Amino acid sequence: MSDDRLPHEKGFHVSWDQIHRDSRALAWRLDKRGPLEGGDWKAVVAITRGGMAPAMILARELDIRTVDTISVKSYDNQAQTSAQVLKKPDDALMGDGSGVLVIDDLVDSGKTLELVRELYPNAHFATVYAKPKGRPMVDTFITEVSQDTWIFFPWDMALQYVEPYRGT
Repeated sequence: MSDDRLPHEKGFHVSWDQIHRDSRALAWRLDKRGPLEGGDWKAVVAITRGGMAPAMILARELDIRTVDTISVKSYDNQAQTSAQVLKKPDDALMGDGSGVLVIDDLVDSGKTLELVRELYPNAHFATVYAKPKGRPMVDTFITEVSQDTWIFFPWDMALQYVEPYRGT
């Protein structure tokens, strides 16, 4: 975030309904675009943790039964760190990534996807949301947001009472 703003001051709040709609829209964009017969995909690999919900929705919508995860740590709380792979899918499944959809919720700086793309250069990389710095690392996305926007995903939020703007 730039300026003196706190993350919530330029926040984009995403509800469960919204992530579901946007993930389905991503599935529609990817439908019949795979390299296998009929435009199918071999597998979906979610970048944990944010890519898990969108990957589940894509797997359902595109009828992909092979679903796996790659765990990449690139954040400590809200501070970005150098990306490192903690767990990856079986090499026999992945190969060079051909026929595999790699899914994440958001591409921010692109460092996470850059690391995963080095491992699987022929995979198709898709995110639900994209920021300008990370866009070159993504093959398909649904919504672009400004670099200084903080996205609040539903799995990071809790419902609680909020005082009315004008008080009680």
